[in-house]
Amino acid sequence: MNREQAVRIQKYFLDADVALDHARMAIAGLGKEERLALDGLLREVVDALHLDLLAQIYDQHPDLEPPPRDEEIPTISSSLTWDQVRLPPSVTEADLDGILFSLLKPRWQKTAMVVILAAKRCEELALPIGGEEIAARLQVLSDSDRIEGIGDLRKWRHSEVRVKD
Repeated sequence: MNREQAVRIQKYFLDADVALDHARMAIAGLGKEERLALDGLLREVVDALHLDLLAQIYDQHPDLEPPPRDEEIPTISSSLTWDQVRLPPSVTEADLDGILFSLLKPRWQKTAMVVILAAKRCEELALPIGGEEIAARLQVLSDSDRIEGIGDLRKWRHSEVRVKD
């Protein structure tokens, strides 16, 4: 393909990428089962767009490739699971859940923000509970369908949580 064709095709692909991002936001508003099913399929489409289609254009016309963004690669913040957590005798799961539910909103919030706010609240109450324990509890609450989570909750800065509607 010549450069003019590549530019035209790239524009269509980038427009599609914007539309797929809008679809991702719409999917985030669905129920958990639908969201999980569609989110995985959408990731496959986005990966194909970037890793296969746009890559072919950039292989032939490297000058069209945008400069790399300074984005952080999503990494696991904590892999601690709830079954590994040992709460102090003075603290119950209900105590921690009460703190978490007081901070969660009906709108999506970054998991990292909820973890930080909950850790501060625990510190104010002199409860020896840290961020990793809080994140493990959020994962259990999401897995048991008591709250909604999107993304891998172990990646605090790249996942979000909210109370169920």
